[in-house]
Amino acid sequence: MTKIVKLSNYPITRLGLKRVRKRKRKTPEDYGQLNLFTPKVPSGRIIQLTSINSFEEALTLDEQGDLNGAREAYKGAIQAGDRIADTYCNLGILESQNNTIKAIDCFTRSLKSSPRHFQSHYNLANLYSEEKNYALARLHYEIAIEIAADFSNAYYNLGLVLALMKNYSEAIRVLTKYKSLAPLDELGKTNELIGSLRRSLVE
Repeated sequence: MTKIVKLSNYPITRLGLKRVRKRKRKTPEDYGQLNLFTPKVPSGRIIQLTSINSFEEALTLDEQGDLNGAREAYKGAIQAGDRIADTYCNLGILESQNNTIKAIDCFTRSLKSSPRHFQSHYNLANLYSEEKNYALARLHYEIAIEIAADFSNAYYNLGLVLALMKNYSEAIRVLTKYKSLAPLDELGKTNELIGSLRRSLVE
């Protein structure tokens, strides 16, 4: 007799969608090069005027909670050709609150611009998981893991999806990998889930 693993005690997705943040400016030291052209002790004070681009303006509005303003600013950034993949990704998160179809369209457009866009694969996987389209959720979680192998939440969510697909052995393998990446205080429920999946294999 097949035992049904109850996943009601475990969230379907972990921490939800992942927004693209501002990118840190790179310095030669980031690439292992010595920067010979910047004196250690500047001879004068240089004030750098920073300009905010369309994407960063939209992101600022988004983080301040001005969702309507952010939505319009993201659309403006797309028209300006500013960080298309990142912009569509963040617009997709806004759309996901009211319109799953529009959100999926935004994430897909992000991937059309940048096929290895990690956040869009991860966010698509979360949406497909919530819509119970586990095959597509699995595909996009696996791609996200291929791109960012140290992002623990993708392993956790993939493990849940595999369990819901009744692929218990693979779910255990993926959740065990999650445990190696996750903080210690998050391991309790994961151990319970793995134990439940192991029991289902022998009953």
